[in-house]
Amino acid sequence: MVDKVIATPAALELVAFLKAKHGPGLMFHQSGGCCDNSAANCYLQGEITMGAGDVYLGDVGGCPFYIGRAQYQTWQHTQLILDVIEGTGGTFSLEGPEGRAFHTRSRVFTDAELALLGIARPGGGR
Repeated sequence: MVDKVIATPAALELVAFLKAKHGPGLMFHQSGGCCDNSAANCYLQGEITMGAGDVYLGDVGGCPFYIGRAQYQTWQHTQLILDVIEGTGGTFSLEGPEGRAFHTRSRVFTDAELALLGIARPGGGR
């Protein structure tokens, strides 16, 4: 199995902190919009509605992680890696007041991973 999204130990630690502070019902959305800062934002479940325009990538620290469909089309050949940086992130994300911000990194899937996922290699082919 190939994970489409994973998290660093620092990100998992921040997720655990936010769960302790806000409760276990958290979720992530990686958006490509301007107002939500094109980053992975952490929300209480139900604060935003997921729909046909969103793709579920997997769970991070027991929390579902979604990405906007248009952004997924661009980044589907990469594994998203949720990390943490010092400073404030998006004003809509739960970690904003904590002085840390979730930050998404990525790495390109190998040809073998792309084949397992059934995703065409960028530029065509399999």
